[in-house]
Amino acid sequence: MQQPWSTTRAILTGGALGGLLDILFAIGFAGYNGLPPERLLQVVASGALGKAAFTGGAAAAAFGLACHFALSFGWMAIFFFAARRIPALARQPLLSAVGYGLLVFFTMRLVVLPLSAFPRPVTFNAFSWGMDILSHIFLFSLPIVWATRKVHRAS
Repeated sequence: MQQPWSTTRAILTGGALGGLLDILFAIGFAGYNGLPPERLLQVVASGALGKAAFTGGAAAAAFGLACHFALSFGWMAIFFFAARRIPALARQPLLSAVGYGLLVFFTMRLVVLPLSAFPRPVTFNAFSWGMDILSHIFLFSLPIVWATRKVHRAS
């Protein structure tokens, strides 16, 4: 008989899987646009380090990766505990992934980045934003919803 998932397992699994798929997409899309992986991860780190991230080499890139996953686990925990209060979030996986993906995307672009040390203005590019929104829905939020459902179904 299979053991039910714990809260900790769900948060670690959903956060890790969503974070991994999201960063792989970001690295691939950045590479398609001529930006190497280290530079992309420095861009992530620039939210905390500002312009210094771009002269920090591999250490700044590693810090950016750690920041990315810290945010992934945080977003996972937020969804998990919201679904405890609003069980319909776990019962409607696709709808929840769409809604949560949009919430995360716009919160990061319109609130977190402008309030961080990110050294560039947030600009709008329809194609890039569209691809990033799809990534946030299907590669980031869907694993979060799936991991949440694993616990909520068992309880």
